[in-house]
Order: sequence, then structure tokens, then C-alpha cells
Amino acid sequence: MLKTLYTAGLFIAATCMFGNTAKAQLKGFSIGPYVEVGSPVGDFKDTHNTGFGGGLNADIKLIAGFGVTGSAGFMYFPGKTYTYLGGGGTELTAKAQSLKALPVRVGLKYKFGFPLLYVKAEGGTATFVGGDGDNYKGTAAIFAPGLGIRFLGLDVEAKYEVWFKNDNRGFFGLKAGYNF
Repeated sequence: MLKTLYTAGLFIAATCMFGNTAKAQLKGFSIGPYVEVGSPVGDFKDTHNTGFGGGLNADIKLIAGFGVTGSAGFMYFPGKTYTYLGGGGTELTAKAQSLKALPVRVGLKYKFGFPLLYVKAEGGTATFVGGDGDNYKGTAAIFAPGLGIRFLGLDVEAKYEVWFKNDNRGFFGLKAGYNF
């Protein structure tokens, strides 16, 4: 895990160093690191605490305010102790396993006439890593609509994201990044 974080850190640092060169070469293209926090909702809130993660985001401008966006990263939701009813109405407690995933998203982005504000919808997959049991292995489908603001490379987005696999996992997220 530590080696993976170290490698991701080196990749993000290299991206930051060479980001301005890439932007000069490809007008309408931007790339940069992001961090995000996710607050679980529904049944997911009962078993997991607020999660966090980070990764790399890219945007390609198309025409008339439309663009293509994509991201790849890592998300971590710590498990928590929860109570449930067992057989015969007995109250039992259990500790949920932490959820670790590698989400990859692609989607469309639309900037309004006011160029700072945008909406976007993304889809993709979240590959679960390091878990036991069917709920913590495999891949889930992602749908994530969001609303954001971008000013001088700083990008802040509020979104709702849901992962579809066996039992769906949804969360409200806040994502902040810088695009070169």
C-alpha cells in the first residue's frame, strides 16, 4: 500500500512538473491531480465512514461549451462497527471491512455561458482491491453526475456518485483539483 501511494505521488509530481509544457503543445487539453472526500448515504452510511481519495483528472475541450472528461484514482472508505438484528430479534454487532477501490471515470462536461460554472456526467468502473468476500472483490459500474466551478486551473466539484454491484454504494462527494 505504501509503495502504491509513493508511486502515485511520484506520478502526480511528474505531471505537475510537465503540465505547462503539455498545455502549450495541446490547446484545449488539461490534466492535473485531484483529491476528493465522499460521505456515504443509504445503507452504505450504516457500514462505512467518510471516505477519501485522489488521482489524476483530464479534460478535452470540444465545441460550444462541451468537453470530454476522465479521471483515474483511488478511494478508501473505512469500515465501522454497526448493529443489526440477528435470528430471533437478537441485536448483534459487526465490523465492516474497509473498502478500497480504483475508480476510472469518463464523461461529458458542459460549461454554461458563464464560463466558470459547469455540469458533468461520468460513468465508468470501480475495481475493488485488497478485500475479502464477494462485496469487496470484482468491479462495480459507476454513475456520477456533478456540478462544479473552475477558475484559473482550480477545479472544485460537488457530485453524487453511485457504484452498482450486488448492494449499491452511493456517496455525496467533494472533489478539488488543479488542471494545467
